[in-house]
Formats: sequence, C-alpha cells, structure tokens
Amino acid sequence: MNKNSKIGKPMGQLITFNPTGEYYFSKGIKAYHRKDYYKSLKYLQRAMHFEPGEPMIVCQLAIVYADIGEYQKSNKLLHLIIEELDEEMVECYYFLANNYAHLGFFKDAYYHANLYLKLDENGDFAEETEDLLEVLSLESDLLQEEDPYEEDDLINRQDEARELLESGNFPKAVEMLNKVICDYPEYWSAYNNLALAYFYLGEVKKANSILDEVLEKNMGNLHALCNKLVFAFYEKEEKNIKQLTNILQKIKPISIDHQFKIGSTFALIGEYGSAYFWLSKLHKQGFAGDASFYYWFSYAAYFTGRENLASALWGSVLEENPEKKGHEPWNKREEKENGFENHLTSIMKRLKSSYLEERLFALFLTSVSTYKEKILSSQSIQQMDVLSTLEQQYLSFIKTGYEIEDPLLLSAHSTAETIYKIHQPIGTVEAGLYLKWFSVFIELHKAGVVMKNSSAWAAAMDYVWHKIRNKKISQQEMAITYGLSPSTLQKYIKIVKQHLSLNF
Repeated sequence: MNKNSKIGKPMGQLITFNPTGEYYFSKGIKAYHRKDYYKSLKYLQRAMHFEPGEPMIVCQLAIVYADIGEYQKSNKLLHLIIEELDEEMVECYYFLANNYAHLGFFKDAYYHANLYLKLDENGDFAEETEDLLEVLSLESDLLQEEDPYEEDDLINRQDEARELLESGNFPKAVEMLNKVICDYPEYWSAYNNLALAYFYLGEVKKANSILDEVLEKNMGNLHALCNKLVFAFYEKEEKNIKQLTNILQKIKPISIDHQFKIGSTFALIGEYGSAYFWLSKLHKQGFAGDASFYYWFSYAAYFTGRENLASALWGSVLEENPEKKGHEPWNKREEKENGFENHLTSIMKRLKSSYLEERLFALFLTSVSTYKEKILSSQSIQQMDVLSTLEQQYLSFIKTGYEIEDPLLLSAHSTAETIYKIHQPIGTVEAGLYLKWFSVFIELHKAGVVMKNSSAWAAAMDYVWHKIRNKKISQQEMAITYGLSPSTLQKYIKIVKQHLSLNF
C-alpha cells in the first residue's frame, strides 16, 4: 500500500465525551442566569448525580427549587448541606429563612435569619437578612429572639401528616394536625388537611366548619375552596358543585402549587377540560411532579380525546406506583380493584398504626383483599410480635379460618363483612364507616356487651354514619336494606350512639 494512501486512515480523531459534575454545573449556572429555571434544574440534577457530595452543586440546586416555588425540596437540600456535607456553608441559613418565610413559617424563618447573622454578621447576605427580619417583625408580634427553635420542624410534621392521609390513617393524622395547628395557628395548610381527615372519617359537618373557618380568616384560600368542591362532589350536592366549580373556573392561580391543586381537583370531579388546561400548562413549563400529577394528567388527557398522550403519561405513574397497573382511565376493570382492600401500601401502614381500631381495620382489609396471601406472608406481618390478645386471635382467624375463641371478636368481623356487602370497594369515604365500627367494637368489648346480631350492628352503624355525614335516610329504609324490623334497628342505634358518645 502506498505510504501516502489515505485508505485505512481515520477521517477524524474520535474524542470520548466523559461528562462531569462540573460540566453540568456550568451549564446549569448559564441556564439559571438566562432565567431558564427548568433547564437549569435538569442540568444541576445531572451534576448532583455525578457529584452527590459537592455542596456548591447541591446549594445551587436548592436555589433553583426555591425560585420555581418548590420550597420543601429546597429546604431538604439545604438541611442536607448543613447537617452532612459542609456545616460551614452558613449562607444556607439565609436561604432557609427565605424559604420558610415564603411558606408562612415565620417562627422558623426568624430563627434561621438570626442564626445566619450570628454566624456571619458581615456575610454576603447580611443586608438582605436584616431586611427579611424587618418584614418578619411586621408579620407577627409573637416573634422573640429568645423563642426556642423546635427540632421537630413543621415541614416534616406536615409531610408525615400528608403520608398518614394518603395511607388512610385518619385518626393519627387528626391527632398530628391538631398539634400542628396548636403550635402554628395561622398555618392554613394544616387546617385544610385536618378537614380532609375529618371528612374521610365521616365527620362532614366538622370538616366543612374547618374550611369555613379558613375561608373566613384567610379569604380566597384556594386549597379550602378546592376541598369544599371535593366534599360537595362526594356528597353529591349538585347545587354546591355547580357554584364552587363556577368560582374556581374564574380563578387564574400563578403559583405552581395552586395550579396543580386546581387542575387535580377538576380532574377528580370530572371537569376534564379545565383539568387538562391547568395540568398541561404545568407540563409545558417543565413541571416534573410526582405520580399523582401524572395520574390526574393522564385522566384529563384521555377524557379530552388525547389517548396517546394519556398512555405515555400513565407510564410515569407506573414507574413510581406499579400497583396502579390495571387502573388506567381506559381500563374497564371492576371498581372493587380500586379500594383500600387492594392497596398494599395502605394496609401495611395501617398494620403499624398506634391505634387499635386502625390495626383491626387493616386485618379486616387483609381478609377481603385479593392480595391476602401476599400480605400474610409479608415481613410486616411476621414482625407483628407485640400484639394484643384480641389482635392475635383476629390474625390467627384470618390466617387459618378457625373459629375465634372470643365470640365478640367473631361478631365484630361478621358485622364488618355485612357492612362490606353494602359498602365496597372501600374508598376514602367508606373507610370512615369501618374505622368507626371498630372504634365502637373496642368500647363494646371493654363493656362486655353481648353482640349476637351482626346484621343489626351493621345497620345501626351504617345509619349513625349516615347521620354523621348529614345524609338523609330513614330508619325504615335502613332496616329494609339489612333485613331487620325497625324496632330492632332502633334498639341497636341507641347502643351505638352511647358508645360513640354522640348527641343527635
């Protein structure tokens, strides 16, 4: 071969591209300066992937999250820096103060602002921090420099309460949210979630009164209005549904959180056109929400004729929640599949509840679940070694099917089964009925009340539950539903009311 021949020689040198955290960090900063926050977010997330322990990258990512309104995500990263990566990056306290102020947590904001000045009184953000403290002092007369900062901060408590709500642990959520409100009487998000917890427990009056209080003290609170609409939808109050829908359709929220809330609310009540408008708007802006965002967006897309988009969005739902397979908006599977009885995560969380009625309810859910064998063989069940005699007997009965030694417990299970014939699948609203039944049963068991007529107990509990929720039904109608005489039903209603300590 001629030595001058180019045959066999490479036309150009191949350069291996090895991206680094520094490379993506630089691109992220450039995008940030162009105010292209969502592109900056993606580059910085990539940078953090390559260098997860670099505090400068983590801090810049936290700043971008704050700029797009994701204050909780920002705070988690800032705490990560201070607690694990670099405790000398004291400017994080200034950023935390700003984030807490935006969230309305003035006590936390005040604490972090003062801490920043204490650690670096001549720092780069000293002047801004002084301005922030001045604004905070106008917001609240209760802020004092000596006020101790609570370690169990509000963000974590709110997140925990939200998890309790999502898993159906409503009594525990009520307890936690009431404590939050006691400590932070102007934190409206806690009120809204407390209203949801009471609603799912069947206490509709109480739930609505909490929302009325929020709207009176914080006029136009979007979450309260949306929750009002959700309650009206579940209660089938057509007049209120129409009125609240008209109000919300005139509102044009600016914040990402509010746009997601209004979009998901419209999707839940079947206003798919309005839902698609808001959720697609978020998507176009680069919003990368959790599984619930893609869930409602998929429904809105499907029911507005965008089937291909709906299918693609559903893929994002399954990535995070594979158990949602089969619950697609186009799937015709029976509704029973969507109940708590077939929601593994919910059942597992209830089994670990600190409330006996929650754990008993979880065991009942297991007994009627299509995943019964999987739950009974799970590690969570095996580790339930600290059980009351009552729970041990109930678990043994569900596992083996052998008769329970305690006749009252057997009657309680039979009563729940009777209720289940009428109220299934067990959704968030129906869960309140079962929880109240097991609460009543615990009191009946303590008192040693004889419980032979399961149909009568079921009918009485169902009737009382209807009354709590302001649903109109006569004792005669309820008696016919459960095959009883009105006089028998009346006798059992009286006993149920006594053990619920309710006044009608």
